[in-house]
Amino acid sequence: MSSTQPARREAGVFMFEPAAETMSRHDLNALQLVRLKETLERAYNKVPHFKRKFDEAGVKPDDLKSLADLARFPFTIKTDLRDNYPFGMFAVPREEILRLHASSGTTGRPTVVGYTSNDLRTWSGVMARTLACAGALPGDILHNAYGYGLFTGGIGFHYGAERLGCTVVPISGGMTERQITLMADFGAQVLCCTPSYALNIAEVAEKQGVDMRKLPLRIGMFGAEPWSDAMRVDLEKRLGLKAVDNYGLSEIMGPGVAGECYVEQNGLHGWEDHYLFECIDPNTLQPVPRGELGELVITTLTKEALPMVRYRTRDMTRLSEEPCACGRTHVRIMRVTGRDDDMIILRGVNVYPSQVESVLVGFPGLAPYYQIIMSREGSMDHMTIEVEVAPDTPPTDEFRKQKAGEVRHHIKSTIGVTCGITVKPVGGIPRSEGKAVRVVDLRKK
Repeated sequence: MSSTQPARREAGVFMFEPAAETMSRHDLNALQLVRLKETLERAYNKVPHFKRKFDEAGVKPDDLKSLADLARFPFTIKTDLRDNYPFGMFAVPREEILRLHASSGTTGRPTVVGYTSNDLRTWSGVMARTLACAGALPGDILHNAYGYGLFTGGIGFHYGAERLGCTVVPISGGMTERQITLMADFGAQVLCCTPSYALNIAEVAEKQGVDMRKLPLRIGMFGAEPWSDAMRVDLEKRLGLKAVDNYGLSEIMGPGVAGECYVEQNGLHGWEDHYLFECIDPNTLQPVPRGELGELVITTLTKEALPMVRYRTRDMTRLSEEPCACGRTHVRIMRVTGRDDDMIILRGVNVYPSQVESVLVGFPGLAPYYQIIMSREGSMDHMTIEVEVAPDTPPTDEFRKQKAGEVRHHIKSTIGVTCGITVKPVGGIPRSEGKAVRVVDLRKK
């Protein structure tokens, strides 16, 4: 290992930066306070948007005396990046930006993020941590099926894996049959992709007669979209690996904001020496106690090009400081249940797509593919869940009608909503090669 790759086993657990990953709570908070002051000063002095927002809120960087004082500072939202398109949120001259990434911009102006040389080093470092946390080892062959390009997923995993010392196969999405062949021929130990695309890989492999469980695959690093524990069980069974969650978003860094450990698989360690995490009530905007459900808010502590102050992710989760068997001390971000702006309110009942998924995945006679169709009938919202029968079930209308009744009853009894159920034949639900489209909202049309 070179000096830039200090990963080693710590008490039997592999860590990329053990000294940083096992810091005491006291030392972490002290480091966060120093870096938070630097971030607020950088934002205020270098980004006109932040200066205006701070001045309007009546706060200045010098007002921060403790971590609790951050609650006095204003939030940042995605619209702020769009309103300052393309480079208005940068805290460095454009010439110091070594890389640009951007969202698709399908709902308006894209959000643009940039990285300095130091930012790219930080990014590859936290990604190497995330990979090691999941159980990846130097020398592993890592099959990277996240999308490359303006999306941060593929490149984030790529450089983090190389930093860790893995052999990277940069295949991106698509050409699923070829992906399966290469995983078998190269002997990949780590698969990186969205959970919905992992399901697609499993299905295609089964059709080809390839038993993925017999390949050297050991770890699946799945993320970029919410997924349920039921989906984890299904993926582990069909692919013969340990399915591990990861979390990130482009506005903060990309992938590498937090990673689940392979030891407990219970919550993602958020790298608190680089990010400060809060949970708030999305309605009152007030902090919620540790352990209670709230919207995740993140402040960057080491970003140069694009500092983010109290960025509202819209992701709903819980924060936990319970000790982890892996020995890492950083706060755990419990499984994201969904986005508060993706939440469906149907006749007074709050429904997240992940709740629907937890009911459907593993349901007898059904394949793990679904879509939620929202429509309006008169003045009332209506939800229809489209599902698909498993390949080994009777191909009859009678069987599909029976399954529809069973699913409707189960959704009503577990989630508390009455909705339409459409059971389609095998192949009736679109497959994903990236982020799955779980909700189709026809009300907007």
